[in-house]
Amino acid sequence: MSKISPKVKKLYYSIGEVSELTGLKAYVLRYWETEFSQLKPSKNRAGNRTYRQKDIDLIMHVKNLLYNEKYTIDGARSVLKGKTNKGNIIQTETINEKQKLIVKKIRENLETILSIISK
Repeated sequence: MSKISPKVKKLYYSIGEVSELTGLKAYVLRYWETEFSQLKPSKNRAGNRTYRQKDIDLIMHVKNLLYNEKYTIDGARSVLKGKTNKGNIIQTETINEKQKLIVKKIRENLETILSIISK
């Protein structure tokens, strides 16, 4: 998944800024909000959409699925919900990191037990 790193890091980006960063029209971003439940930018007091970096990363992932990997919207939605394995980068990375931490803790505990038994 390609990540966008704008020249100026901000906490929130407007829909116009996200449109420029991602190369997508604003109406496409608004449409994707209706199709992908994971894409929910917050809104400021004036009701304008405010996107965070995680939203931009998700938009780029969806763009890659639709435009490069040629998924349909339903297919991309399934990938994002974790129903298919192909391209399921976000969830797989999270699961793998959690598993690595668990295995590391188990290994440390076993080594501690082994050192106690060996004495």
